[in-house]
Amino acid sequence: MALRASGRKLSFEILTKTNSLEEEQFLLLNQSSPDTARSSPTNNIPKKKRRRNKHKKSSPHADSYSTIAEDPSAAVSSVAGSNSNSNSVIESPDRFSSRYGGGGSVVCTTPTITVVECVCDNSTNNGGNSYVELRQRNVVSVGGEGGGRNDEDLPSVLRVIGEAAVERELEVVSDDKLRNEPQPMPNGCRLPRLETAESLDWKRLMAEDPTYLFSVEKSPLNYFMDEIDEGNSLRRTTTLGSEKERERVYDTLFRLPWRCELLIDVGFFVCLDSFLSLLTVMPTRVLMTLWRLLKRRQFQKLSAADWSDFGCFIVLASGVLLLDRTDISLIYHMIRGQGTIKLYVVYNVLEIFDKLCQSFGGDVFQTLFNSAEGLASCPPETKRFWIWRFLADQALAMAFSILHSFLLLAQAITLSTCIVAHNNALLALLVSNNFSEIKSNVFKRFSKENIHNIVYADSVERFHITAFLLFVLAQNILEAEGPWFESFVYNALLVFVCEMLIDIIKHSFLAKFNDIKPIAYSEFLEELCNQTLNIQSGDKKKILTFIPLAPACVVIRVLTPVYAAHLPYSPLPWRLFWVFLLTSITFVMLTSLKIMIGMGLQKHASWYVNRCRRRKHHLHSE
Repeated sequence: MALRASGRKLSFEILTKTNSLEEEQFLLLNQSSPDTARSSPTNNIPKKKRRRNKHKKSSPHADSYSTIAEDPSAAVSSVAGSNSNSNSVIESPDRFSSRYGGGGSVVCTTPTITVVECVCDNSTNNGGNSYVELRQRNVVSVGGEGGGRNDEDLPSVLRVIGEAAVERELEVVSDDKLRNEPQPMPNGCRLPRLETAESLDWKRLMAEDPTYLFSVEKSPLNYFMDEIDEGNSLRRTTTLGSEKERERVYDTLFRLPWRCELLIDVGFFVCLDSFLSLLTVMPTRVLMTLWRLLKRRQFQKLSAADWSDFGCFIVLASGVLLLDRTDISLIYHMIRGQGTIKLYVVYNVLEIFDKLCQSFGGDVFQTLFNSAEGLASCPPETKRFWIWRFLADQALAMAFSILHSFLLLAQAITLSTCIVAHNNALLALLVSNNFSEIKSNVFKRFSKENIHNIVYADSVERFHITAFLLFVLAQNILEAEGPWFESFVYNALLVFVCEMLIDIIKHSFLAKFNDIKPIAYSEFLEELCNQTLNIQSGDKKKILTFIPLAPACVVIRVLTPVYAAHLPYSPLPWRLFWVFLLTSITFVMLTSLKIMIGMGLQKHASWYVNRCRRRKHHLHSE
């Protein structure tokens, strides 16, 4: 009592308050999860017990003045007997021994009440085997600091112990209920209870889904007979085509190839006509202009066409003179020493640069002709400016044409090396080069205008191949021994046929993949016929651009030694006579060929343009 009066809290008071706080925390937790509150241990406590706990929470020090029983052992045994069904065993308190020492001091041995808990786990987590766990803890110590007996507080301690045993029993019962209910999650969700899946009923499954019945019950023979009876064997990997698909097939195989080949052939003859005009018409115009100037003995203002002819003649003459200084045999042996793969690489590189020069060459000569037009129509005050501008453009055209001429000469020598070789180098070159052309063009998206330009490029390429074969013919005339003509004809036909087949395949599939109708190639041919008839077109991109100066330089360089080899070894006047005679014969032949090709192109162009006009008029009238 003295200790209580001093204001200090005894150990069992602290324990009692702690238990009350734990119960409050447990109640708050159960209120946060209403599903689990029904199975919490506090809900199963009788009403009297809950009133007692409530009263104890409101006045925590009320039990300090309760009456202490005379026999603590009996009290303990009575509490233990009342909780005989629980899993806790309460031992009797230790003996109390009190000694009174000298000096007025009191020494008290603090008795400790020990609770041994027997926890039984019958959960299924351990394979269905239950186990017993003994837990020992010191619940409360009777007595306070400084000694002194407090036997009067023993009933409160025993009541706390009994309540703990009852709560422990209720917790064991409630744990079994909580295991069968979904557990709450921190975010308010619940874990679903796992249920046993329904067993698979094969009969019901086969009745619902006939594919299982088909795969299970049918025999291989019945399956094969059903496949025979169902019809088309490719029905699973193909679809029924429409009339549009049929038209596309026939367009690719029959209608488009001959139209494409007709367009390329007409373009080839247009290029040949331009080439013959350079060798026949242009020299004739230059000679006539010089004769007119010499006859009048005074400088006359020249027209734009005259300035253009003089510019082209200077470019052609400079290219022939520089190529004449080139040692063809040295280049031939340098290229011949390479392997087949290197020949293919060299030929492809030269072909790429040839296409670049074709594309840029048209712009260079358009600039030259523009300067010639300005020089012909300029006033006297600006004449010096236009003369310097024309000279600058003339120098650029000469340099570019000479470079292009050397590229074509090297490409012709490479093709000649492949034809002369005896290791099928020509066939390997043609196969690799042509199929790489298909690969680079077919599997790409092109517009109609781009395909138009590709057709014109193929026409120019075919003319270049003709010039290369003429170079090979001249080399065989000069250097071949034994019968060589049959071999040359065979190789030339092989080159032309391969080029023709590759162009047809390329354009057929280009039209298929880009959805181009065969009528588009007829429109391209109509544009080319209008160009032949000098009918101006509004779009300059639809014009076939071809500058024959570089091929003319190569052909003249190759044919000059052939003519020189057949000249007689006679005095100079006689040699000059033969030179004049052979030149005149060649000029007449080329002029005759020019007239034939030119007139043929004019006739064909007029017929085709009139035919297209009649067809358009007929369609409009319908």
